[in-house]
Amino acid sequence: MLSQIKGLHHVTSLASSASENNAFFTGVLGLRRVKKTVNFDAPDVYHLYYGDEVGSPGTVMTYFPFPGAAPGRRGAGEVGRTSFAIPTGSADAWVERLGRFEVGNLAKDSRFGQTRVLFNGPDGDGFALVETEDDRAPWLADGLSEEMAIRGFHSADMTITDDGATAELLGFMGYDKLDTEGDTTRFIVPGGNAANAIDVTQAPRSSTRATQSAGSVHHIAFAVDNRARQLEVREALLDTGYQVTPVIDRDYFWAIYFRTPGGILFEVATNEPGFDRDEDTAHLGQALKLPSQHEHLRARLERQLEPLGD
Repeated sequence: MLSQIKGLHHVTSLASSASENNAFFTGVLGLRRVKKTVNFDAPDVYHLYYGDEVGSPGTVMTYFPFPGAAPGRRGAGEVGRTSFAIPTGSADAWVERLGRFEVGNLAKDSRFGQTRVLFNGPDGDGFALVETEDDRAPWLADGLSEEMAIRGFHSADMTITDDGATAELLGFMGYDKLDTEGDTTRFIVPGGNAANAIDVTQAPRSSTRATQSAGSVHHIAFAVDNRARQLEVREALLDTGYQVTPVIDRDYFWAIYFRTPGGILFEVATNEPGFDRDEDTAHLGQALKLPSQHEHLRARLERQLEPLGD
């Protein structure tokens, strides 16, 4: 069993409009945009990162907004909901706030004894705000108090049909089974970061398979401290039979990827070097930062990329 993985690092999804996506995460949810860059493999598409003040691992939601992309299809084999931590007692205030912004499918419930606010993002993305005791410092956007602001990720919900293979994989990655409620089992990393929970829902084998497009999670990333720990994880996964990519430099972290038995794309990302490697903390997310291999495209990209409206 691995001990290097500390919980979530980031979650990356697809969107249909960069400006709507930016307005939702910075204006509605009150996260900070910590990086404005482009998709390494499709540089005419943004890669936007939202999180706390510095984009700490376990707080960062990222997006590839493909202009005009059709909605994805919900189903098995995907991360169907991403959950953020909010202070205990703040759920009703969030219901009122999200209601004012007319978000979709707004509801309130409880899971594993924790109050949740459920809602959809602009492309039908599934989200929840989970009341919990969390001492992480929030980013305080206009209109959000410290008693209400998001602390970072709480957990991610996976819907699978693989009859336990994903649970076995999570166990190998260092997650322990915590509890089961209905068809959903919660796994946590003991001693991990504050975003150390994964909820796995077992769906019937006859369930419709998810199809990725706008509103879909593209991949989910797990945090390791550094490149040495990442190489240890890679070697262990290869020895277990997983097909794992070589280490890829993503400028703000190093990444490896592999596909789970349930069909979900997992990434293992380093906590180093961080989002302040190419701009100071006070100005994170303001300038368009390009990977070195795409710097020669700057003039064209600055003309073509959709203005974010900020």
